[in-house]
Amino acid sequence: MGRRPGLSVRLKLTISYAGFLMLAGALLLAVVWLFLLRYVPVNTLYGPGGYIPNRGDLLRAFLPRAATAMFFLLLFGLAGGWILAGRMLAPLTQITHAARLAAGGSLSHRIGMQGPADEFRELADVFDAMLHQHEAHLAEQQRFAANASHELRTPLAITRAILDVARTDPTRDKREHLERLHKVNTRAIDLTEALLLLSRSKGQGLAREPVDLSLIAEEASETLLPLAEQRQITLEVTGEPTQTTGSAELLLRMVTNLVQNAIVHNIATGGTVTVHTATHHGASVLQIHNTGPRLRPELVQTLTEPFQRGTQRIRTTEHAGVGLGLAIVQSIVHAHHGTLDLTPRSGGGLIVTVRLPSTQNQGPVLSMTRTGP
Repeated sequence: MGRRPGLSVRLKLTISYAGFLMLAGALLLAVVWLFLLRYVPVNTLYGPGGYIPNRGDLLRAFLPRAATAMFFLLLFGLAGGWILAGRMLAPLTQITHAARLAAGGSLSHRIGMQGPADEFRELADVFDAMLHQHEAHLAEQQRFAANASHELRTPLAITRAILDVARTDPTRDKREHLERLHKVNTRAIDLTEALLLLSRSKGQGLAREPVDLSLIAEEASETLLPLAEQRQITLEVTGEPTQTTGSAELLLRMVTNLVQNAIVHNIATGGTVTVHTATHHGASVLQIHNTGPRLRPELVQTLTEPFQRGTQRIRTTEHAGVGLGLAIVQSIVHAHHGTLDLTPRSGGGLIVTVRLPSTQNQGPVLSMTRTGP
């Protein structure tokens, strides 16, 4: 995109420099006139040494040389102003070049401006930080779109295979086909809803209200208690009321996803899940401990990536999830200006810690324990 016709900033600065220099010269001549020439007599005078130059003589001798000096001052102002303006605007040229590259789709270029920490350096650093953020966001979107496309293609491919089998072999039981189609369709719906929730949790302008994180934890645990009992998992909720602000619906989904993951990714029988809430150093803290297989630290760091599972993407037949549980949790935490930490337990399992801004001091302790049969 070309620049609109008109004077460039460099030319405007050059004219301004030259103009101020000419103005300074004119003021200097005015001072000479006011404080020197006006004291020179106008009439012709003769002294002991002969003829004394009067004001007219001095003007005729001074004005041509003053005009010549002003002309050279103008040339000096234009040339010097052009050079100085070019040196001052050189960083802006670098920034403009980087902006053109970014507009063309190249987000990997960085200005990396050197020199003193002036306004141009600050602008360049901010622009580099913005490019880094946009590049990371674009890479995340591309990776997420590729993973989502792959995950959505799987149930569609299974559906087409089931329909092809039903069309080529009409003697097979239709109820079996309908049951399989129902399961595949249910999984596709769950995946689509999870994608919509993930997109919503990344949005701005969430409705915020006072929320007691301990009540949210208790509600989520009560909902998942049958799953814990089925898997013979001891589910325990302890801690104290701790207030934060945010969307109660999204925070409930966050805690539900964490508790469900802690139950599903556990040992076969006799495992435990502990949910604890507290207020610590001005933050509302939710911490979930669970037993389970040993996890490598490098694997734990990838668990919040979309479609990544602690079991290396291996699905189970029940409560397999869609691989977006912790990605949704992380997005909800970030939308509430909090932090999410995942730490492998020494004996196996995981410790998940969520810190959200608190709105109250510590309160009384509560405790709830549920044990599967």
